[in-house]
Order: sequence, then C-alpha cells, then structure tokens
Amino acid sequence: MNLSIALGPVISLVAGILILVVPRLLSYIVAGYLVFIGVLGLLGASGMRL
Repeated sequence: MNLSIALGPVISLVAGILILVVPRLLSYIVAGYLVFIGVLGLLGASGMRL
C-alpha cells in the first residue's frame, strides 16, 4: 500500500482550521502565502508542483 499526500491540500486544511479558531490569523496566513509564492516566482521555481 502506497500513500501519497500532496502538500498543498494539507497546508490549506491546516490554514482553514487555524482561521476558524483564530480569525486574526487570516492576514498573516495570506501574507505568508503571498511572500512564499513571490519568492518561488523570483527564484524560477514556477514549474514546481506543490
């Protein structure tokens, strides 16, 4: 049995639960996501699948 879990859905699930528990985290989670995607774009890792 081989179990493969994609990183994107797991991060989304954790972020969604955190936002439900502590709504003030929304701005920090969105900012962190945008910074992460921006850095990946600048480094040329746009072809990477997360």
